[in-house]
Amino acid sequence: MSFITRFAPSPTGPLHLGHAYSALLALHQARLSGGRFLLRIEDIDRARSRARWEAQIYDDLAWLGISWETPVMRQSDNMPAYNSALRALWSQGLLYACQCNRRDILAAASAPQEGAPLTGPDGVIYPGTCRDLPRDPGVEMPKDKALRLDLRAAAEVFSGPLSYVETGRPGPPQTVTADIAALQQSAGDVVVARRDMGTSYHLSVVIDDAAQQISDVVRGEDLAEATMIHVLLQHLLGLPVPRYHHHRLIRDEAGRRLAKRDDARAIATYREAGATPQDIRCMVGL
Repeated sequence: MSFITRFAPSPTGPLHLGHAYSALLALHQARLSGGRFLLRIEDIDRARSRARWEAQIYDDLAWLGISWETPVMRQSDNMPAYNSALRALWSQGLLYACQCNRRDILAAASAPQEGAPLTGPDGVIYPGTCRDLPRDPGVEMPKDKALRLDLRAAAEVFSGPLSYVETGRPGPPQTVTADIAALQQSAGDVVVARRDMGTSYHLSVVIDDAAQQISDVVRGEDLAEATMIHVLLQHLLGLPVPRYHHHRLIRDEAGRRLAKRDDARAIATYREAGATPQDIRCMVGL
C-alpha cells in the first residue's frame, strides 16, 4: 500500500503550534515513506469559515517549508458526495431525524433516573430521545433536522468487530478493536448531518479520506475516541479503513491543549515576533 496522508485544517481561526506539529509530522512521515502529502480545507462550518483564515493557512504552511499537491480539496465543494452517502444510509434505515437541541439533550441525559450525564466524542452522549419516533426510509430524507446514526440498526447490518491499525504508539503498529455495543456506550447515536451544515465532521472526514485515497491518517490524540465511529461508517459505506497515527498534543504551560482562540500560540504571532521556521520546529519538539 502506498503511503498517502493529509493535513486537514479548518479555516475558522489562525493555525497554532499544534497545527504546525501535526502538519510537519505528517509531511515527515510521507517523505520518510516515499509517499504523498495532501492538504484539505475542512470548511463545512460555513458560519465560522473565513477566506482570510484559509489564505493564512496557505501562507503559514509555506513559511514553515511545507509544500502540497494541488488542487487542494475543499469540503464545501464536496457536498454532493456527502448527500449521496447520507441517502445511502437513510435508505438502509440507519439514520433518524432528531429535533433535540443541546439543552434538550443535557436535560434528558441529566434526568434523575439517568444519573450523571456521560460524555463522548461529541460531548454529552445522546440519550436516544428521537430514536423510536416513527420513520420511513422510503420517504425523502428531511433537510430541516439533524440526522443521527442509529447504532442499534447498524449492529444488525454489520455484526463483525470494529478494528483499525494504530501507528502512533511506542513499538510496532497495534490493532485496536471494539464492537458496536461498546461504541453505543462510549459515543451513542452521533450526528452525521447537522441541520445547519447538511453534513458533519464524522461523515465528511470519512468520505474525504476515501476520495483522496488516504492510507494513513495523522492527527491529534484528542480525536482517537472518534475513530471507531469513523471505522463503523467506513464499513457501512463500503469504504477502506486507513491506518491511524494519533500523535501527542502540544500544550501550554498549564497543560491545556492549544485552541484557535489562543492567539498567543498562533504561528503568525511567532512570525511577527521574528521567529524562524526552525524555531517553530524546536518549540514543538521536532
